[in-house]
Amino acid sequence: MRTRIAAASGILLLALSGCTAPAAPEPTSSTAAEGDGHGQIEGAHELAEPALHLTTIDAEGTVRHLDLLDEETSVLAEIDPVDEVVTDGRYLFGIRDGSVTVIDSGVWTWSHIDHFHYYEAPAKELGEISGQGTPTVVTGEVGIGVHFDDEAVLLDAPALAEGHLEESFRIPADGPGLVVPMATGAVMTARDADGGATGALRVVAADGTRGDSIPCGSAAGTITTVVGVVIGCADGAVLFASGDPAAVERIAYPDGATPAATAFAAREGRPRVAAVAGSTGVWVLDTRARSWTLQDVGEPIVRAVAIDDADGRVLALTADGAVLVLAGGEVVARTESLVAASLADSEAADAVRFVVDQNRAYLNGPLEQTMWEIDAADGARIARTFDTAFAPLHLAGTGR
Repeated sequence: MRTRIAAASGILLLALSGCTAPAAPEPTSSTAAEGDGHGQIEGAHELAEPALHLTTIDAEGTVRHLDLLDEETSVLAEIDPVDEVVTDGRYLFGIRDGSVTVIDSGVWTWSHIDHFHYYEAPAKELGEISGQGTPTVVTGEVGIGVHFDDEAVLLDAPALAEGHLEESFRIPADGPGLVVPMATGAVMTARDADGGATGALRVVAADGTRGDSIPCGSAAGTITTVVGVVIGCADGAVLFASGDPAAVERIAYPDGATPAATAFAAREGRPRVAAVAGSTGVWVLDTRARSWTLQDVGEPIVRAVAIDDADGRVLALTADGAVLVLAGGEVVARTESLVAASLADSEAADAVRFVVDQNRAYLNGPLEQTMWEIDAADGARIARTFDTAFAPLHLAGTGR
């Protein structure tokens, strides 16, 4: 592998952490900076505002940072090519068959409930997690879940802040699926009683001890909201709501509603999340109200992400590459077709993603060699266009 790093400007789970940002759990070791913590680590300096970046990985494995303040681009790393990238707002997890490369982007936001702290430190590659098959990665406040074909791994998130990879457990997996970090351990998917398809969720302690199971047919998709952790099931979703102990609740689909949501997306920490529903629909799950709403857009949809609560806005990407703004189930704004060429290519189409924050949404067009900044609150106005000399195949938002 080639690496070159550049410095970068019982079902009874204990309560989830009170701070909502998953980027950097408060350091607890001797390497933590002096003071009361607030997400700071030794060698980092605090900023007056968030160092928001768009991080991309091209087909060759070049990792680049686009600073959204000064619009300067720098090379963060050179790694082996990846099939997907996952981020928690600070760490990047480059996923490929047989391994995950972990990179500290060097920029992050620490939520302290009523205020935020923003930090910057040198970027660095932290190493690799290896296993059989192409893994899935799920981020959490105190752990990172990595699910290989035959093994389930939980990484210790505070150890990442100290610059190293530490496995809390590595245990045999029970078929394909997910490892979802919780406050004390994780929940992982398990086969049904007949040993067939994924039919349950298994509580696993931080030391790998298996606990109780929860029915969840065809478990797929997970997201953390301000209310708790959601995992999708064939008949709705299981919500692990924050509390002491965490309350486990089932949020069923409305009677007769199909098809199931298999992937969720939303602005970080919000209660409402969205998912594509079949070919033309969008599911909106309100974890605070414990309710689902199905919106039929009337045309093929390939991506959906919930972006606010007050106006109930959702961004959707059409099959022909246009971005729609939905509010109250209605289309209230539409862009021109932006990523038609990328969506027509199978490899590029899988990598087209939204990244959203409080003020803007971003979309990558790998074949168009462009990224767009979209103001959803202003009629889907294209606020900025970032043309690139490379294909931004994989997109993530860092500094959040």
